[in-house]
Amino acid sequence: MLSVGVGPFSLSVGHLLLVLAFIVALVVGAIAGRKERLPISGALADIFLAAMVGARIGFVARYFEHYQDDWLGMIDIRDGGFDVVSGLAVALLFTGYLLWRRSNIRRPLGYAVASGLLTWGFTAGVITLIDEQTQGLPQVALTDLNEQPVNLDTLAQGQPTVVNLWATWCPPCIREMPVLEEAQGRYPDVNFVFANQGEHPQTIKQFLNEQNLNLEHVLSDRQGGFGRATGSQGLPTTLFYNANGKLVDSHMGELSSASLARGLERFDASHLEPSPSKEVTSR
Repeated sequence: MLSVGVGPFSLSVGHLLLVLAFIVALVVGAIAGRKERLPISGALADIFLAAMVGARIGFVARYFEHYQDDWLGMIDIRDGGFDVVSGLAVALLFTGYLLWRRSNIRRPLGYAVASGLLTWGFTAGVITLIDEQTQGLPQVALTDLNEQPVNLDTLAQGQPTVVNLWATWCPPCIREMPVLEEAQGRYPDVNFVFANQGEHPQTIKQFLNEQNLNLEHVLSDRQGGFGRATGSQGLPTTLFYNANGKLVDSHMGELSSASLARGLERFDASHLEPSPSKEVTSR
């Protein structure tokens, strides 16, 4: 499962796990500090915020080349660009600082942070193990824009494949299309497949013409089978399959050139030699 629908919204499993871990930390902290009447929700919120800021800064620093001409993109978190290691490091350092400066809340805060980290780490590990055993290229009914059946395994031809689930009515899908179009030309050894969810081929053709997009492997998934097969409840969703057809990464939400580069890193380096005739451009 890649995402969960919550009313009209969708949350990625990763974001949902963070929310769950934060709630567990709040509950454990409230119980641990009940006798002394020591509220620690404010401290936990500060730690969470510091971790998010640290994770974003770490991600931008790691992929700085993609932000050199897009300074506003550094604070545009819609691309989901967060570095887990940086976020954890900042969270632990800030927690240590609070434990040192505020001795009266050491016990409840320590219990709360430890329980939150354990909840996040354990659930994320279990989900990762399950996904590694079950996720591969799904067998769903896809057609080209002439309504001819297309076999995704045949299309992949033993190469890494990036599958983008999108729709013409989805604003973040539209915003990320130029990024994917540029990558399609830059990495000829990677297949980029655009699986439209639920729309008629004529609607898709009209959209591509209006947006002046030159995309290869644009397919129609009229029944939305790809999203159901992969557990995707929201658009856009981008899936990264290696040359063996195994899902190695996924991204829910709008892609930037930086977040796309992170996903492509999961492929063998031999497939990521850029075409010499193409130049890197930022979104």
